[in-house]
Amino acid sequence: MTGDDLSDFVNIKLFPYLKKFKKDSESADTIEYKIGEIFSELKNRIQSGYNLREVINRIDELRFRTHAEKHEMSHLYEDKIKNMGNAGRNGGEYYTPRPLIKTIIKVVAPEIGQKIYDGAVGSAGFLCEAFEYLSNPTTSTGKKRELTTKEYQILQKKTFYGKEKKSLAYIIGIMNLILHGVEAPNIIHTNTLAENLADIQEKDRYDVVLANPPFGGKERAEVQQNFPIKTGKLPLYFYNILLRF
Repeated sequence: MTGDDLSDFVNIKLFPYLKKFKKDSESADTIEYKIGEIFSELKNRIQSGYNLREVINRIDELRFRTHAEKHEMSHLYEDKIKNMGNAGRNGGEYYTPRPLIKTIIKVVAPEIGQKIYDGAVGSAGFLCEAFEYLSNPTTSTGKKRELTTKEYQILQKKTFYGKEKKSLAYIIGIMNLILHGVEAPNIIHTNTLAENLADIQEKDRYDVVLANPPFGGKERAEVQQNFPIKTGKLPLYFYNILLRF
C-alpha cells in the first residue's frame, strides 16, 4: 500500500483506531490509555503517501524487542530533541542538558517509594533520568542489585508524576518516558500555574520535586490571580507553586 491509499488508511482508519485506545482502556495507568492520548494529540503531517511509505519502510528496519534496543532507541529519541534545540527550533524549549539533570538527581538522591514530581515536564528529562537512577539500586556495600517485583511496580505506577501545558511537549514527554521503560506515565496535559495556591492540600504534595521551569513567556491575567504577588517573570510563579508541593 502506498500513495493516496496509504494516506487515507492512516488518516481515516489507523489514527482514529489508535485514538480509541484511550476510551476503551480499563484505566488511565495503562499503556493503552497513553497510546490513545498520544494519538488524540497527533495529526499525520506527511501529506504525500509516497513519502509516508518511505518513512514506514525505514522504521520497519528498526528493532525494539530487547531491553538494549529500547534503551538505544530512547537515546536516539533524546538526541533528536536536543538537536531540535541546537538548530534553533522548539525542541530546546523542552530540553534540559542531561549532565545537569544527572548531577541534580545524584545530589537529591531520590529513593524508591518517594513520589517524584515535575510541574513543567517538557521532554520529561528529569523523570526519565530519575527512573534510570532508581532502576539501578545498590546494596549497602555499593554493589548493584536487581529490582524486586514490588519495587518495579512502584516505579511503574506510583513514583513519577508531572504536568505539561503545551501539546507538542506533552507528546514528547510521554513518548520519552515510554521509551525509557515507564509504560504508563502519570503525566497530565494541563497548566500547572492554573492551580490556585490556596487549593493545594497535604494530599496533593510530593516527596521530591525535580523541575526546570520555563524561563520565558507570559501568563493570562486569570492565571496571575492565583498568586499573591504579580510579576512579569514566569519562573517566579513556578517557584511559588512548586514550593507548595
